[in-house]
Amino acid sequence: MNIPLLKKLSETPGAPGFEDKIRDVIIQEISEHVDSITVDNMGNVYAFRKGTNPKKVMIAAHMDEIGFIVTHIDEQGFLMFAPLGGFDPKTLSAQRVIVHGKKDIVGVMGSKPIHVMSPEEREKKVKLTDFFIDLGLPKKEVEALVEIGTPITRERELIEMGECVNGKSLDNRISVYVLIEAMKKASKKTLPFDTYAVFTTQEEVGLRGAQVATIQIQPDIALALDTTIAFDLPGSTPAEQVTHLGKGPAIKIMDASVVTHQGLVKHLKQIAQTSNIPWQAEILQAGGTDTAMLQKMVAGGAIAGAISIPTRHLHQVVESVHKQDVAHTIDFVTSVLETLDTF
Repeated sequence: MNIPLLKKLSETPGAPGFEDKIRDVIIQEISEHVDSITVDNMGNVYAFRKGTNPKKVMIAAHMDEIGFIVTHIDEQGFLMFAPLGGFDPKTLSAQRVIVHGKKDIVGVMGSKPIHVMSPEEREKKVKLTDFFIDLGLPKKEVEALVEIGTPITRERELIEMGECVNGKSLDNRISVYVLIEAMKKASKKTLPFDTYAVFTTQEEVGLRGAQVATIQIQPDIALALDTTIAFDLPGSTPAEQVTHLGKGPAIKIMDASVVTHQGLVKHLKQIAQTSNIPWQAEILQAGGTDTAMLQKMVAGGAIAGAISIPTRHLHQVVESVHKQDVAHTIDFVTSVLETLDTF
């Protein structure tokens, strides 16, 4: 694995609607391996490879990460915020964040200390509104650097941990990494169809970038790359686990927003088997990905599916993926791109 690249992708900020910095990294990394690069008004990146057949293939990975936005600065200089994406409030305790104002400022998520909580407060379910951000600065200095609408991302370093990599925003920077690496490998081959590798924006707040990009491309076949739950952990039942780390990429059958094209599912299984790539079936009963927009934002619908990377501790700053799953996913996506004409 190219750990330095993955580390850079994971740690570069890009909250929904504020993807500028991560977009620049992606463009720099992939531009030499495609025929052209364009960016639309939503900030989606289209990396295009001309194929031998004008049918259009779209493969998408969202580049945004869950984050926050400043809504208020109080009299002491503490920040109030709103979420950009889905958060379990209890995961915010004892976390550092980066406020992307006129310069980046590190802050901490603050809340009422347990020492001064009443017994009732200690038993109460944690809410997002229980938290504020402390920058360690007086209001005057805060206001010189931060304004209402300033984006905030979480602060955490990517590390190697056993057979895994662990860090923030692997949802969905691990798929961005996979798509970049697959397009690099595929650049050495002639592709059967016109292929658009699209790095989408604002997935975490409603699949918005994918909607615009799909309308723009009108693909015949579309494939999303994203993470999925690996709840292969203590306290889980087999029915809850969805996928397991180390058992290969998952082929999505359905989630709460989409039922994938079953002919494409069958074809993906055949490619995996032919390529000796281990795979898992994914049925996710809650949550969704860009796949839904890829499927339905085309007149008559696109043939749409998804390949998912099993991930533990999703939407936390300690997301984990297995290195072998990542390697297999890169090989899988490359094989799909090179052999879709057999579908």
